[in-house]
Amino acid sequence: MTDRAEGPGLGAGGWKRIAAITAAAALLFAVVRLLPTGTNLSHMDFRVSGPNVIEFCDPANPQFLPVVAVRSPVSLSVRAAAPAQAGSQVEATLVLTTFGGKPIAPEDLQVVQTRRIHLLIVDPSLDDYQHVHPQPGRRPGEWAFRFRPRFGGAYRLFADFTPVATNRGLYSETEMDVGGPPNPAAAGSQAPSWTAMEDGYRFALSPSPAPIRAGAPADLRLVVARADGGQVPLEAVMGAYAHLVAFDTQRSGFAHIHPKEADVARRPDPRRPTFTFRLMIPRPGRYVIWSEVSLAGRETFAPFWFDVGG
Repeated sequence: MTDRAEGPGLGAGGWKRIAAITAAAALLFAVVRLLPTGTNLSHMDFRVSGPNVIEFCDPANPQFLPVVAVRSPVSLSVRAAAPAQAGSQVEATLVLTTFGGKPIAPEDLQVVQTRRIHLLIVDPSLDDYQHVHPQPGRRPGEWAFRFRPRFGGAYRLFADFTPVATNRGLYSETEMDVGGPPNPAAAGSQAPSWTAMEDGYRFALSPSPAPIRAGAPADLRLVVARADGGQVPLEAVMGAYAHLVAFDTQRSGFAHIHPKEADVARRPDPRRPTFTFRLMIPRPGRYVIWSEVSLAGRETFAPFWFDVGG
């Protein structure tokens, strides 16, 4: 009697089933690749060749982005309905196109932090910072917005958005001249401080390690408290309970970072809400970080001036 080894052989029928499943999966993949995404733009529309080109942003590794010094694959311009004046509401339109001139319409951009475009507006002194969200205009590529500048001067506008075709954050910038007297305080003349009082609330931002060093990641802890010790009526804004935006005194770029506490279903401490962030700044110099929260439905901004060592 001869011993015979038994094994889990598939047999002809098993191999046929595997071949059929593989073919069906390949066909499904091909069909999915052909499905429309809603955008007429491709990944290549957001690529420009040559040196000094802006990189796509990795949201998992937030850092200060030198937007002005590099070439963006997106062209950004702005026009106002009437000459912009300090203290008056400005009605304006952004024109957003690819480097090749194709308009960037609503279907071409993802909704990130509840909005398709985050427009960060700052005056030369960095004492007037505003965060607005342009809405689709009359024609593809046009985005309408409004804001009320406090001072005169050349306001810089940074657009923060994520194309559907790339699934990665991109940036572009432009300027708008505003008539009226400029802020007499020059950027960087403000005293360094990690605390600020706004509307009866105390904002405290603490870095770790301290002081912040160029090229080294830093953890930031934001605490909001009422001056009288009462509850803080914090509400979610743009998909989070707090946001931070950093600028350098030259306004060469910015960092737009969100808290690690990303689940808005988990409400923060009602009397001492606390949030943590991470940021890396590449160069020494004077910087300002603006925090943004919503208190009882009112968006409130608080600045923190600080120095970054080499």
